[in-house]
Amino acid sequence: MTPQTQELLRSIPSVSALLQHEEVADWLHGLPRATVVAAVQAAADGLRAAIVAGQRRLPVEVHELLARAEQELLVRSTPSLRRVINATGIVLHTGLGRAPLGEAAVEALVEGATGYCNLEFDLDTGRRGRRHTHVTNLLTNITGAESALVVNNNAAATLLILRTLAEGREVIVSRGQLIEIGGSYRLPDIMAASGAALREVGTTNRTRLSDYEGAITDRTAVLMRVHTSNYRIVGFTESVALAALADLAHRYHLLAIDDLGSGALFDLQAFGLPNEPNARDSLAAGADLVCFSGDKLLGGPQCGVILGRSELIERLEASPLMRTYRVGKLTLLALEATLRQYQDPQEAAERVTALTMLSLSTDRLAVRAAALSSQLEKALPGEHFYVGSDVGFVGGGSMPGYERETVVVKWRPTEATPDDMIASLRRADVPVIARIRDDALCFDLRTIPESDFEGLVASVSAALWEDEPEEDGAA
Repeated sequence: MTPQTQELLRSIPSVSALLQHEEVADWLHGLPRATVVAAVQAAADGLRAAIVAGQRRLPVEVHELLARAEQELLVRSTPSLRRVINATGIVLHTGLGRAPLGEAAVEALVEGATGYCNLEFDLDTGRRGRRHTHVTNLLTNITGAESALVVNNNAAATLLILRTLAEGREVIVSRGQLIEIGGSYRLPDIMAASGAALREVGTTNRTRLSDYEGAITDRTAVLMRVHTSNYRIVGFTESVALAALADLAHRYHLLAIDDLGSGALFDLQAFGLPNEPNARDSLAAGADLVCFSGDKLLGGPQCGVILGRSELIERLEASPLMRTYRVGKLTLLALEATLRQYQDPQEAAERVTALTMLSLSTDRLAVRAAALSSQLEKALPGEHFYVGSDVGFVGGGSMPGYERETVVVKWRPTEATPDDMIASLRRADVPVIARIRDDALCFDLRTIPESDFEGLVASVSAALWEDEPEEDGAA
């Protein structure tokens, strides 16, 4: 190490000396001491590494080190999991947490999370109760199922069912239903992990009832339908209706299981949405068990819902795996509050946030868009925003190929590229996640409630200021 390097290293103030600085003392009034010390140490270590690497030739000034420490402190004190404004128009955006919870679910979470609740305590008898009773009656009343069980996601539901009811035996599935979804979920892998043997029948585009019947042996346990909720096979196709599949299964004393994936609870066509298999219809068609996600078309928290025959649900609940898949009080609080809205389909459409967003008419979206555009132009008079039509998607592996008409506010920044600005919006205090189309940023009103307008305007303003070029001679 050269004398010059040693001299530069000696210019770095000690951490103990920096902690006496007036600015650092202010930090210590509002933040934990350990957090402040770690930030100051990290800033000093960064400068030290730069000196040793020969990347710095000037002595370290205190104000420079404090500026670095302040940036480090900001990073360390900012939560990694943060609220964002979803301007993409994708209602069930997996990257952004899928279904936003409704007001009733949020209220239930706040009330239940800030104290104790009767999660596994029977208030009538004073004895230990079962956590699933809080949602079982709601689910059975809404869907007509004999019984219900909730686990932490639909992948867990599928694995629990197969492991408990088909381990060491065969499960027959159409080749056209061997799904893969995001996050490396592949049905054949789940099947292998369960200990059941996958028996593929038919072809990718055509599977007949005779294909299933011809594959049944004394090792068969289940005939399974898997809803292709994230893709469609169109053209020269043929598939077997669930009622026919269930009838075949029961003639051979087998189980008929329907994995609905995105899982609607009732027919959504009345609200202007395409036909989507729903739990009530699946059970009425003869499925012994039905499973689906809670945070997609149901509009609740992440979980997996299993509905069906009581004796089968009892076997699933008795499985040793159930302990690893069970949900906590926060999930049950949010799910119960969401399900209460489903006792009346019209109420669900009006109060379950995901369903409300999906069913909004373009006329109502246009009114919102005009209001947002006006607020943006008032805050940023040098920029031009205009309202336009567009199409969006449901998201979350639901209703693939279905384009939902929507209304957007479009913005072509005057002094920056859309790519630069969309990156700046992600760095805002309240990040805004938007999309670019036709060389313009698009803010889709389907996923932007009026309560987000103020935050969106503030974030757009901050992003624009961040991206402004510095004037000549600026520091």
